[in-house]
Amino acid sequence: MDRLILFRHGKAEAESASGEDFDRRLAPRGWRETAEMGAKLADLGFLPDVVLVSPAARTRETWASLEPCFPRARAQFEEELYHAGSGSVRHEAERVGAGTGTVMIVGHNPGLQELAVQLLTEGGSPASLIVRAARQFPTATAAVFLIDANGRPAFDGLFFPERGD
Repeated sequence: MDRLILFRHGKAEAESASGEDFDRRLAPRGWRETAEMGAKLADLGFLPDVVLVSPAARTRETWASLEPCFPRARAQFEEELYHAGSGSVRHEAERVGAGTGTVMIVGHNPGLQELAVQLLTEGGSPASLIVRAARQFPTATAAVFLIDANGRPAFDGLFFPERGD
């Protein structure tokens, strides 16, 4: 894997009809912000080859919103990504990333945020950037890292959605 994109799902409804967290769907703002963020990433040339998606409703819908921006990406729905900690997220990325250019993970906090902070720290990013990512990693945020041949990360971008409401 040459690049890793951590993408937090879009803004979800507070509750699902079933009452289960797993079934929470995207709110209208979630659909809008994820589509905008997908277009931004694609415009910048951050094009995933493989996308690992948590099977929860809100992450599936996030991928549905992103997919038109990344028509060549191959999506895989991974049970392990629902409620995954940072170590599990990283393991899944590395497992699938061998021989792959860019891997995107569409998942949840706190695992994605914790992994972003860990990768920023490992990559020697400025303290101000690490603190910013540790303090805020809202829905529809994307953190992008270059990964060298030895698996070491280097910061390549942190993108927050533009809040229009």
